[in-house]
Amino acid sequence: MKRVLLTVASFAAAITMFGQQFELPKLNSADFDKVKVTLGGDFALQYQAIDNVGSPIIKLGGVNHEPGFMPLGSGVNLPAANMVISSDLAPGMKVVLTTYLSSRHHNESWVKDGYLLIDAMPFMHSSFVDGLMQNLTLKTGVMEVNYGDAHFRRSDNGHVTANKFVENYIMEAFMTAPALELMYRNNGWIAMGALTGGTLNPALVGFNNTTKNFDTYDMVSELAFYGKFGYETKLDNDLKLRFTVSPYYNSNNHRGTLYGSDRAGARYFSILVPDSIASGAVMAINSAGTDIKANAANGHWGPGATYKVTSVMLNAYAEFKGLEFFGTYETTKGTNVKDGPEFKYNQLAAELLYHFGCEKQFYVGTRYNTVSNQNSESVNRIQVAGGWYLTPNVMMKAEYVNQKYDISSYTKNSGFKGMMVEAAISF
Repeated sequence: MKRVLLTVASFAAAITMFGQQFELPKLNSADFDKVKVTLGGDFALQYQAIDNVGSPIIKLGGVNHEPGFMPLGSGVNLPAANMVISSDLAPGMKVVLTTYLSSRHHNESWVKDGYLLIDAMPFMHSSFVDGLMQNLTLKTGVMEVNYGDAHFRRSDNGHVTANKFVENYIMEAFMTAPALELMYRNNGWIAMGALTGGTLNPALVGFNNTTKNFDTYDMVSELAFYGKFGYETKLDNDLKLRFTVSPYYNSNNHRGTLYGSDRAGARYFSILVPDSIASGAVMAINSAGTDIKANAANGHWGPGATYKVTSVMLNAYAEFKGLEFFGTYETTKGTNVKDGPEFKYNQLAAELLYHFGCEKQFYVGTRYNTVSNQNSESVNRIQVAGGWYLTPNVMMKAEYVNQKYDISSYTKNSGFKGMMVEAAISF
């Protein structure tokens, strides 16, 4: 038993310190002994020293005002924490519940998601079903949808050890929603088909302020469909490759949230908040701008809530000795409201890391991320980071970030730049 535990610990260390874990491997039914509960936790603490650059452009009375952004000091941000409760229910069956104990967007506790994972169906008492389940995984619940590979490398509130940088992508395709996923895996090939309600907060009815009537919602007619197709291989002990393509389609939804579902909030606090805002016929100091919940999405840029959306994400991953590369190309188009104008965004992200040390516990790396839309507007970011895994469960990282905007609502080259330091524990 001791040898088994050491093997599992070594495997976890190899994955966390160097190498990327995407979808979890299938549960081994032979490992099930009895129903048992596991409690895990994630904690993250940041020190921020970032300055705003430029100004928003606020039109008032036919005149463009440039009030500048709210000034920022330096210090410790609100700590973030997650709690994860999981239980093995039967051979090849597991349930997981994740709760945000504290986050920037919601300072109080919020349930992030919960799902049932089925890698075997012993309750069917069928050798035919057992044979099918050798390569199938069924996952269902109100959960983080498995669209693309980038979400495996993102910071998720208190859980940041999977992200070698501090912040996630500029355009974040991340959503927790009712979903059902069926995945087939065989000899490195991956094929998944899935459906989801497509919205963070499911609802049966809403009030239409335009018509002054109630609108009823039908989840079946608003279903979104997504998938993943790819190949993963390890050519020798040093070289690992993975390529995936992930489509997502939602023909209509009263509030689609593929690009607006993060209940935790952005990792850079209080950036790009206008110093002054329009108040009636005059400009007034933005005293409410200090509320970190009110500007929780600042730093992200994309379509936001959608009525109709078609997206495709392509990902490439390569690992060779101490080098690690991860790339993303994503395109999305649709409308924000019914019969509204069409939006289109393209995103490109590439990161290169080098791991070193006797256990590859140190790393340095850089990420370039750019997003553009149909109006020839764009946002660009460069991140340079370094980190140290003291153990597979304890890490520290530091990052320099420079993000610039070329959009009509900001003066040219507005943005922010500076340093972030983050410490984290996950178990």
